[in-house]
Amino acid sequence: MSSTLASLGWDEFFAAEFAPLQHTHFPARVARIDRGAADLRTATAGLRADIASRQSDVAVGDWVAVDESGITQILRRRTAIVRAAASGESRPQTLVANVDTALIAVAAFPRPRLGHIERLVALVWDSGATPSVVVTKSDLSAEPRRLLTDVTRAAPGCDVHLVSAHTGEGVDALDGYDCPGRTLCLIGKSGAGKSTLANALIGAEHMEISEVRRDGKGRHTTTHRELVDLPGGGVLIDTPGLRSVGVWLEEDGRSQTFPEIEALTDQCRFRDCAHDAEPGCAVLAAVETGAVHQRRLESWRKLGREAEWVAARQDARLQRARAREWRRVAVEMRNRVRP
Repeated sequence: MSSTLASLGWDEFFAAEFAPLQHTHFPARVARIDRGAADLRTATAGLRADIASRQSDVAVGDWVAVDESGITQILRRRTAIVRAAASGESRPQTLVANVDTALIAVAAFPRPRLGHIERLVALVWDSGATPSVVVTKSDLSAEPRRLLTDVTRAAPGCDVHLVSAHTGEGVDALDGYDCPGRTLCLIGKSGAGKSTLANALIGAEHMEISEVRRDGKGRHTTTHRELVDLPGGGVLIDTPGLRSVGVWLEEDGRSQTFPEIEALTDQCRFRDCAHDAEPGCAVLAAVETGAVHQRRLESWRKLGREAEWVAARQDARLQRARAREWRRVAVEMRNRVRP
């Protein structure tokens, strides 16, 4: 296995997926997508290939099989960070693929909304990647230790770091994420300090940085997703700021984000308990004793409602697609039997 491919994240998993094509194709990783074409990284060089309509879901981070005609196949993904399409349509949108660790950037000022952090954490857990939360601009927080406690409670099971590019606090802790063959990605809102974090990880002023307005909102300095090399042998994918995070969750994402609630759902008196006002509800009892915070319960409910809505919309879309296909088949059958 080429050391160059290994530094891009190539391993036995992708080698096994590529094996049936190894005599006619070569592997490449998608480093950037722009104007209907993809910049690819190979074992020896970079190249650019058009994206066909059948490859419309190709994402930065994907491994693809390439021959003389271009990209012919997207290899099976190990992980994929997927959200509901920003347009509001009932379809998923893959943000990045084959990420090992996602660094969720949130700014200490203005004080971050814990519900937003929970949504991003659930999104990453659901992808199969590991989330870590990086609280940037910690020098602007009046109560950084309290902020750290609150964010840690909103992201159970995640590493949480307080970082200040201005003072240098916590920046060294991020070096441990850069390991040979590991793929990192940065996600978060505009103004969260993603470009500053990217430059700290890369060790150079690679990403353009813009000033943040007084209200803490930033401009979209990063306008595309791009895979770049890191000095420790890994790679990093920076992403544009997310204005909204439409969930497209399986059950695992919500379960791992709210483990204290999920652990209680099987202890209720009624099997079909909605955890709203039913007698004998273990979740509501835990809220009364303070074992579960009311805000966390509301956030858990909201994510559940949104996931159910997306699933219903998706099911309806699939039913319409099946109906169209059956109508097409019926027309073909009628045309065949006509004399």
